[in-house]
Amino acid sequence: MLKHLFYFMTIIFFMSCSNDDVQLDDQSTQNLYFPPIESDEWESMDINTLDWNEDSLEELYSYLQDNNTRAFIILKNGKIAVEIYWGNTINDSSEFTKNSNWYWASAGKTLTATLIGIAQEEGFLNIQDKTSDYLGVGWTSLTPEQEDKIKIINQLSMTTGLDFNVDNLNCTFPQCLNYSANAGEQWYYHNAPYTLLQDVVSNATQTDYNIYTNQRIGDKIGMNGQWVNNGFSTTYWSTAREMARFGLLISNHGKWKNTDVLSDLDYVEQMISTSQNLNPSYGYLWWLNGKSSVILPGIASPIDLPLSQYAPTDMVAGMGKNGQYVEIVPSLDLVIVRMGEAPGESLVNFTFHNEMWQKLSEVIN
Repeated sequence: MLKHLFYFMTIIFFMSCSNDDVQLDDQSTQNLYFPPIESDEWESMDINTLDWNEDSLEELYSYLQDNNTRAFIILKNGKIAVEIYWGNTINDSSEFTKNSNWYWASAGKTLTATLIGIAQEEGFLNIQDKTSDYLGVGWTSLTPEQEDKIKIINQLSMTTGLDFNVDNLNCTFPQCLNYSANAGEQWYYHNAPYTLLQDVVSNATQTDYNIYTNQRIGDKIGMNGQWVNNGFSTTYWSTAREMARFGLLISNHGKWKNTDVLSDLDYVEQMISTSQNLNPSYGYLWWLNGKSSVILPGIASPIDLPLSQYAPTDMVAGMGKNGQYVEIVPSLDLVIVRMGEAPGESLVNFTFHNEMWQKLSEVIN
């Protein structure tokens, strides 16, 4: 963690950045292409038709490959502009391809945020509800008065106020969830309260979380992934193309072509806008670029820098351990996916992400 903190603090050149929240552009999404949901057909785009610097593309590819990338996709207006795979799958030595599954890690938080919005739209819950309404009284070690202050929106925005000075930030047992501050008064990247959102959804809807994900999102956009339990955590696995489908859905305001998946546009905009005044670079489990400061995972204080100095200021990102990314750039009609093994040491590796965008920005001008 000190490595990327040092990296950020020693940067001497900053790109100008806007503090405005992201607004998805209706006009820019009207001409989006959507691949069929029951086949692997996906239209591609000749990169020669784009005003991109192709001489820099090979340098980007080399950088990605050298940093253990397995899959990299760029969608332009929904069509595949770049799709490349390297290396092998996790469990055997087979070649990694468009059909290979990989974990989303914390990039899957964005799926949960979307499912919360769908559950709210369907009347199963409200993000202003107390979490204990769905997990029961005593889901933490807090007093009843302290616990009552924690709402679903605090879990979405990483502001539960639960103590992060614990041995295991993934532990969801009540004895691991202790008081540090009142809900809304502290921001920290704490996995356990996020993980419990899956129980909130399952209990509110009385539906298995995998089934709810497939029924409400997967079946409607052709995404055939799966939540897999691993200790305290539950991680989403899918192909890179299926991750790109999800990014395309969010880039089109929660609509897949003519099918509403999440039609509450107010929630969509809230999800990808600053959710609280402690970390302006965080929405509802989405990371936001172009803000005045950011609190990174593993630290409690803000750094006066945007999420990425090289990415467009309106970039919105789902980011996970070992560099799993699903990113949307509304101003450029782009969706970007990166899957792979760890490019370095950190929770989601913001240094690698910034350097990746430095290379990418040289390609897309």
